[in-house]
Amino acid sequence: MTKIFIALSFAFLWTNFFLAARERPNLIIILVDDMGFSDIGCYGGEIETPNLDALARGGVRYSDFYNASRCCPTRASLMTGLHPHLTGIGHMTNPPGTRKHDYGEEFPNYRGFLNRRCVTLAELLGSVGYSSYLAGKWHLGGAHKSLWPLQRGFDRFYGCVAGSTRFFSPDTDQREGRGIYSGNQAVHEVTSTTDRAYYTTDAFTDHAIRFIKSGDEKKPFFLYLSYTAPHWPHQAHEEDVDKYRGKYLKGWDELRKVRHQRQMQLGLFEKEQTLSPRDEKVPAWSTLDLEKQKEMDLRMAVYAAMIDCIDQNVGKLLHVLKKREQFENTMILFLTDNGACAEGPALGRGEIHDIDKRNLETNNNYGAAWANLSSTPFRLYKHFTHEGGSATPFFMHWPSGIKSQKDWYRSPAQIIDLFPTLLEVCGVDYPKSFHGNSLPALRGISLTPSFSGKPLERSKPMFSEHENNAFMIEGRWKLVGKGVSSPKGPEIEKWELYDLKQDRTELNDLALTKKDRIKSMSKAWHAWSLRDKVYPKPKGKGRK
Repeated sequence: MTKIFIALSFAFLWTNFFLAARERPNLIIILVDDMGFSDIGCYGGEIETPNLDALARGGVRYSDFYNASRCCPTRASLMTGLHPHLTGIGHMTNPPGTRKHDYGEEFPNYRGFLNRRCVTLAELLGSVGYSSYLAGKWHLGGAHKSLWPLQRGFDRFYGCVAGSTRFFSPDTDQREGRGIYSGNQAVHEVTSTTDRAYYTTDAFTDHAIRFIKSGDEKKPFFLYLSYTAPHWPHQAHEEDVDKYRGKYLKGWDELRKVRHQRQMQLGLFEKEQTLSPRDEKVPAWSTLDLEKQKEMDLRMAVYAAMIDCIDQNVGKLLHVLKKREQFENTMILFLTDNGACAEGPALGRGEIHDIDKRNLETNNNYGAAWANLSSTPFRLYKHFTHEGGSATPFFMHWPSGIKSQKDWYRSPAQIIDLFPTLLEVCGVDYPKSFHGNSLPALRGISLTPSFSGKPLERSKPMFSEHENNAFMIEGRWKLVGKGVSSPKGPEIEKWELYDLKQDRTELNDLALTKKDRIKSMSKAWHAWSLRDKVYPKPKGKGRK
């Protein structure tokens, strides 16, 4: 009885610690799109990100954090605390006005939109008095307005409902509703929020600031700042591009080594990790002629400028918070939705030289050649559950509640852990049902022990699945594979096994020497896949 009383007293004091100051903290989640593991300065990159680096230094930085390997599944887990299949987004979402990626009622976990058997963070925070704002990308279902942000708990919304849009002229993009929306209405003519040309990264930030300034000062706020950058089309302000032109003429072979060395100097890994070989699809930099090298330098300069602009805008937001005396009690989380994007040809696609044409493109990018640099030191990319696709930069900053930590935080964590963390911080109970619909239990754990450098007490493995790719992480062991979760069922012969303590870059597959561990872990993964509705899995493409 005494032990129970002590435990309850500790829980009460712990909760009240979080709810000190202004009862509840403001929350800001900054999510960027298609950015690689090593791109920002504090994770080894040469791109200038002083504002993000300062936030990382002043809070807790994770070395082993995992997303859901793709944009919309990660967003589904972030907003609900559930694996994406349970939310209805087992694969992708449907853009506005279409039923694309909807596999029908036979496959409820692959409908392509957030179902009503989950509750969003905005919905729960609203129930305890938070104002909730979304500026940027939604990508959680758009076939009709009932699926849009204002119908899922947000009070204000400015951004895109679909997965991407043009940066300078989204109002001219006619692909499947990829324009800009304010609330539930399409914005037919965008207006710049700065003294430069309209640019979505600037506009998302400035509308977020407007939401904060116009909100009820007596209420805490939740801001979900969901940038589309640096997702393709790769477009940026020319003065930002000029800042990086010429810096990438060293080429990806040399720059991968430089980033890897910097990561080791930063102490990002517990021990020396071997740099993965250059992607076999990518030619050696030295084999390119000078004109091609200049083209590739420009492609990477544009990409770097997009990330630089994100950092500039984060600095603008921080300035406003400090001026309004809200910085100390605002908890800020930063992460990316998946690993670097290698979609398209290895050396990039689309117009890049002509500025006007580049800024009207809808799919130009930098290719696997530079994505391989972004993934340093890992291999593979977005779509895959190997480290290059699923490991993300992640840090949390909150002066009133998180101690600045000198060392990297090394307990592995996953996207589904953020939801219970934020509920605990805000003193919100997770309900058994919401609006008459029963809810699955949360799958993640709270990360609050990391606020003071304590290890997490995770009792269950971490799981993931996307596009037939999957992983299971149990302690130091990672079971992972491409094409291992086909519609017909798991394919045990395709699993790979890595010791993450020794081989974070996944170069030494131990599957043949540790067959018993492969068998036991694959069995556990299959049990999870049935429990969390990876199966039944549809074949082919969803409805148009």
